[in-house]
Amino acid sequence: MHTTMLSTSPLRAYLLAAPFIVALAACSPLPPSTPATAPATITQAPPAEPAPPAAPAAGALAIDSANSLIAVTVRRGGVLARLGHDHVVAARTITGTVTPTDNRAQFQFRLDQMTVDEPALRQVAGLEKQPSPEAVAGTRTNMLTRVLDADRYPLVTVRAERIADDQPLGVAITLHGVTRAYQIPVVFAREGNTLTVSGTVDLKQTDFGLVPFSVMGGAMAVEDRMELRFTVVAK
Repeated sequence: MHTTMLSTSPLRAYLLAAPFIVALAACSPLPPSTPATAPATITQAPPAEPAPPAAPAAGALAIDSANSLIAVTVRRGGVLARLGHDHVVAARTITGTVTPTDNRAQFQFRLDQMTVDEPALRQVAGLEKQPSPEAVAGTRTNMLTRVLDADRYPLVTVRAERIADDQPLGVAITLHGVTRAYQIPVVFAREGNTLTVSGTVDLKQTDFGLVPFSVMGGAMAVEDRMELRFTVVAK
């Protein structure tokens, strides 16, 4: 845990759920991201609130939530795709730590604190028409209740580790009770005591046990692929 949505009919309201099967901030027609180079591993997590993060290690930097962003673009599909919309879902309340001495990081964000279709993020993603406030509110509600089951799985957690400077970042993402492991190329920048890590990656809804929404035999559907971009700042 990036289709919408005809705002007056029951079908339209139901379709609001589809586009926001996330998990995690997207943008401009994103440049093609490098696919995972290592086999992903899946482990089923119990449907319980995750344990609080461990105490920060010595030398750890705190995630700067005000300047960190995870944005996900989810796109419509099917032969009737023109009747829907693409969407951007964003996480801005990211908490956690980065430990440069160990080349490790751990952080999390709550699904119920994610934003839906911020105009500026839609513009960066190349999405032209802004959905109405009512459509955005309906989409957000359906995303949390019908798709992501946010009451049962409220958090997305991420653990990352880099073996060497010239290697991709090993990242384990837990969403909807499922953990997937990826190798993601990233860009590191260090300025004083501030560390910034950024990159893009494509994920699949089905990787996390989520079923891409479709109606009318797939004539209107949500693409399995989620385009994710992130900037995580720690200081």
